[in-house]
Amino acid sequence: QVQLIETGGGLVQVGGSLNLSCATSGRDFSSYTMAWFRQAPGRERESVSAIRWNGRTTYYTDSVKGRFTISRDNAKNTLYLRMDFLLPEDTAVYYCAADTTRPYANSWSSDYNYWGQGTQVTVSS
Repeated sequence: QVQLIETGGGLVQVGGSLNLSCATSGRDFSSYTMAWFRQAPGRERESVSAIRWNGRTTYYTDSVKGRFTISRDNAKNTLYLRMDFLLPEDTAVYYCAADTTRPYANSWSSDYNYWGQGTQVTVSS
């Protein structure tokens, strides 16, 4: 069983920054593909960013490229999302997710089997 706990959400003004963290309990964290998703009210959940097990390959959805940075510390079993130049449309609940089914994968996951409880990010104008 893997537990993921997100922290770092909050209220920020347009143009501000936030750092999200996702602490993971799995002992094989260094082998997992990890990702951040978000869901705004009335909208479907969307993939924001993902990172492969070694941290060398990352993915960003177009709307956050150049503003968000995903990273991981495998020694601390923690995933991060640095969010800069935040916009009102970034307002959502942010979730971290883990794919533990394909250790050391070199392709992107189509499904994540563990999810955190989410942390609210609100960007005010």
